[in-house]
Amino acid sequence: MKPAHSESASQSAPHLSRRHFLRAAGVTVALPFLEGLQPRMRAGEVEATPRRMVCICSPLSVHPPYFFPKAAGKDYELSPYLEPLKELRDDFTVISGLSHPDVGSSHDSIYSFLTAAPHPELRAGFRNSISLDQWAAERIGGLTRVPALSLSAEGFGLSWTRSGALVPPDIFPATVFARLFLEGRPDEVEAQARRLSDGQSVLDAVRERARKLQPSLGMRDREKLDEYFTSVRELEQRMVTAEQWSKKPKPKVDAKPPQNNLNPADFIGKNRLMFDLIHLALQTDSTRLITLLLLGTSLVPPIPGVALGHHDLSHHGQDPAKIAQLMKVELELMKTVQELLQKLKSTTEQGETLLDRTTVFFSSNLGNAGTHSTRNLPVLLAGGGFRHGQHLAFNPDNGPPLSNLYVSMLQRLGIEQDQFGSSTGTLTGLDFKT
Repeated sequence: MKPAHSESASQSAPHLSRRHFLRAAGVTVALPFLEGLQPRMRAGEVEATPRRMVCICSPLSVHPPYFFPKAAGKDYELSPYLEPLKELRDDFTVISGLSHPDVGSSHDSIYSFLTAAPHPELRAGFRNSISLDQWAAERIGGLTRVPALSLSAEGFGLSWTRSGALVPPDIFPATVFARLFLEGRPDEVEAQARRLSDGQSVLDAVRERARKLQPSLGMRDREKLDEYFTSVRELEQRMVTAEQWSKKPKPKVDAKPPQNNLNPADFIGKNRLMFDLIHLALQTDSTRLITLLLLGTSLVPPIPGVALGHHDLSHHGQDPAKIAQLMKVELELMKTVQELLQKLKSTTEQGETLLDRTTVFFSSNLGNAGTHSTRNLPVLLAGGGFRHGQHLAFNPDNGPPLSNLYVSMLQRLGIEQDQFGSSTGTLTGLDFKT
């Protein structure tokens, strides 16, 4: 079988490898990069390295003393929140002292997280500007089927158009999954969606074609294909489990309602679903630009030892008991970040890891959720071909704009850009690998 070629590759960039797919009724499974399926390059031709960017925002921030290392430089001691990422220490940089200079202290700062537009807290007369991902999409979005993917566990989003309008985010994993894998006539897509809800896999539809493809692949490609199909099945299983729980009635009890709302908000489960989707979208080169707004909820997350809502805990007022519970929640959050980074590092493409080719930016619009401060934002930058393994510490009272980091991220995408938002240049101390 000769897999169909994607039409998403730019006609003006013939040196870029075209994507390959397995197709069956109602199903299109995009394949990861497989060496055996790539066209031979002409003499003297150089293939462009795919560069990607993922921007993740935790709207309730993280407790600063547990996130930031005490020392700067390369020999810093891991903070409690960085401890789960210790095996990836050389793959990320922690940055302190950054902020948007004209964004005031308010939850409304979320509007300007990726735009740096001034004074969203004033509301009256505020008009947003284009977000970092959409700026990049205007330049490289045409290289993939989905120019940029806006995800959210909140119903809100991080992406804004050039005219300052919110880009509606995808909030349901099944919707994104369908965009990645399902196509055909409406009745075919609907039938395949029903099969998925019954526990069947999209891979069942293309099993025979995948079997015929195997002999044309080398050992490394076959291993990569098996790894990819395993990732697809794991994500499907997570979605089926989540769907089953959403349909089950809650138990009825005679006891009086507790003082705190103990109705679970699966903060961690939502993270893992979205992170699985991000991994698959990048692995298949379906998109190279992704934003994700994590859940910030007043409900009680189903985490052992946590009895108060996440929002309540983030506004702890220095209460040691609340801080102890907040630490449990945020440690679980950082574990999911570690899982995403590890998946990207374990996935290879043309001799490099997917993490090497993907800049993962994890931060928040708030430096301290309890005071609504927008100073000294927590920043973890991973992968992307940067030199890592350090804590870049700037003066929180006089640090560079966060937009300086954004300019560095744009340049790492191969975009010739020296200004974005409130930037004054690139971020000092953050260098590219040679």
